[in-house]
Amino acid sequence: MPVAGKTTPNQVDHPREWTLRERVEELNLIRDEVHQGPDPAATERQHAKGKLTARERIALLLDEGSFTEVEPLRRHRASGFGLENKKPYTDGVITGWGTVHGRTVFVYAHDFRIFGGALGEAHATKIHKIMDMALAAGAPLVSLNDGAGARIQEGVSALAGYGGIFQRNTKASGVIPQISVMLGPCAGGAAYSPALTDFVFMVRETSQMFITGPDVVRAVTGEEISQNGLGGADVHSATSGVSHFAYDDEESCLEDVRFLLSLLPANNRELPPATPGQDPADRRTEALLDLVPDDPGRSYDIRSVIEEIVDDSEYFEIHPAWATNIVCALARLDGHVVGIVANQPASYAGVLDIESSEKAARFVQFCDAFNIPLVTLVDVPGFLPGVDQEHNGIIRRGAKLLYAYCNATVPRISLVLRKAYGGAYIVMDSRSIGADLALAWPSNEIAVMGAEGAANVIFRREINGSDDPEAVRQQKIKEYKAELMHPYYAAERGLVDDVIDPGETRQVLIRSLAMLRSKHADLPSRKHGNPPQ
Repeated sequence: MPVAGKTTPNQVDHPREWTLRERVEELNLIRDEVHQGPDPAATERQHAKGKLTARERIALLLDEGSFTEVEPLRRHRASGFGLENKKPYTDGVITGWGTVHGRTVFVYAHDFRIFGGALGEAHATKIHKIMDMALAAGAPLVSLNDGAGARIQEGVSALAGYGGIFQRNTKASGVIPQISVMLGPCAGGAAYSPALTDFVFMVRETSQMFITGPDVVRAVTGEEISQNGLGGADVHSATSGVSHFAYDDEESCLEDVRFLLSLLPANNRELPPATPGQDPADRRTEALLDLVPDDPGRSYDIRSVIEEIVDDSEYFEIHPAWATNIVCALARLDGHVVGIVANQPASYAGVLDIESSEKAARFVQFCDAFNIPLVTLVDVPGFLPGVDQEHNGIIRRGAKLLYAYCNATVPRISLVLRKAYGGAYIVMDSRSIGADLALAWPSNEIAVMGAEGAANVIFRREINGSDDPEAVRQQKIKEYKAELMHPYYAAERGLVDDVIDPGETRQVLIRSLAMLRSKHADLPSRKHGNPPQ
């Protein structure tokens, strides 16, 4: 194969066969062309937008020198519409594998400098291959997305390529971790692949996701909106919930992808990696006595409780900006990874609503799929009342969290910190739906509803018929609390396994999780369940 600017043996007056050394020289020239990309101007344009190139991104994601590329010499076979004279190597996507913290990870990265990262038949085939390799090897898959959608010049062949990606996303779901990193545009059907993966990362200003762009929205509805306003990182991380994380730059984004991978198992047949820690397993958590107010009506930040309990106060929060009335996080206890689900009294008093139920349900399902034990911290006043909640399906969508917990077979520990009222108490991994251990602090109030509401219902006639309704009401509230809401009521009936000293919380959780590490549980034989949608 002739190389530009080089006279090959077959071009001289007396043609001859190439030697192996000459073939190697030719290969090195081709490799240089592959690694340099289409032309320096395309690289400059990419950098001018505040974006890295595909290879620069892979270098940040993977351990230094660990990347092995697959099919770098692949070219498209399309002809017509100008493509016959444009056949760059890689066809606009770089695929291969490397390591993150020494563990194998597969990756594909769209190269926006080539056809705008648009997907064609050869491009899609490369992605299909690396996805199949990741599934066969049982290793995580990370996609670095920066593409303009389907390659129009290749027509339906490009669309079929997306179908193959979606099918593989679905087959790999719950088998290997799948992470989508949005580093540029992702429009139309292309947006469904990230939506099928476990986690979505986005970068502000440079990444957008939408099914129909601003021009289509304007033409159909008359609404004027920018690309970022329609599908930018902050929109999807705080409003739609499509993205789990949003960052100001690609470097910090990819660093957190590496950190997340350090907390995950390679596949569903392995446990998450355990690491020896410096935080003593028997450390007392006395600060919790002051962090959580005695008054159940006062708010506090549940994150401060999580920081006090987990190793070195370090945790990785999932969806921190969306459905803020519940906190989902990955952390370590005595070096072992756990998933934490916690009501957040600092946001809407920690009530459960549509979005928080869906957020927690998917996190519970993820942890269960990848053998990550669950610790649930309960301080919940109930489900959010309101016409909007009811009309938008709080029954159907709230049931997703109930289904996720009931279906989970990993070790599950629930801890009631303060209030746990009504159906929300049941849904937050109560003993009755299968928690392996149900614990509570002495400040717990487990009941159908708060004492004030209960007294108004039970003693309504007595209160209304008295000469001093308020005095009678207060007396009945005290009676209800004393009889049905004292800290040991649930424990006396076996619905709570123990009432513990908050200062012993970390110790008890670590001992309990160590006991449950060998837990084995089977679900009934079935093709799959039919969760509420």
